[in-house]
Amino acid sequence: MEALGQLLFRFIFNFIVVGIIIHCFYYPKSKRRDYYFTFSLINVSVFLLILLMGSVKLKIGFALGIFAIFGIIRYRTEQVPIREMTYLFVIIAISVINALAVQISYAEMLVTNALFIGCIWLLESERWLKHTSCKLILYDKIQLITPDRQAELLDDLKKRTGLPINKVEVGHIDFLRDAAFIKVYYESDNQEINTVDHLTRFPRED
Repeated sequence: MEALGQLLFRFIFNFIVVGIIIHCFYYPKSKRRDYYFTFSLINVSVFLLILLMGSVKLKIGFALGIFAIFGIIRYRTEQVPIREMTYLFVIIAISVINALAVQISYAEMLVTNALFIGCIWLLESERWLKHTSCKLILYDKIQLITPDRQAELLDDLKKRTGLPINKVEVGHIDFLRDAAFIKVYYESDNQEINTVDHLTRFPRED
């Protein structure tokens, strides 16, 4: 009964900590219910798998294997944004720590989890860092892309997009079509994360 009670306590504690991170920090900006669901179940799965394994060496090896697998997924796909992958790593790390922290006191485990929450709150806070968004634009006035006319380019982009653009990068130029790819950067007061901002090229037409 004592072992069962410890398992339930650690499970509930871990679930609450990860729930705070997902619900209070991740979800308000992204509004991605699919990742909310994924993060929650990965947390439960990793925690129970590691906690119920018999060998400590096997637990550590399994934990490192999970990090390696998701590291490979991150570098082999462009479908998962970097912010989601970061939260995924954090959630796995917390699950692993809470499952392996059998020989440390509850106070140490509480402080460790509080440090995770505190760091995430600090980095997500708009008080310290402004969120910079970017968009890729297929621009038609290529006569304005020259360095000496950058002020005119910024003014035109601000008028046509309505965005407070503060930086512009000119990419591929097509003189045959009189168009150029331009990446614009701007600070947004919107708390939500726009997934379109992460597009760096136009999707191919079928």
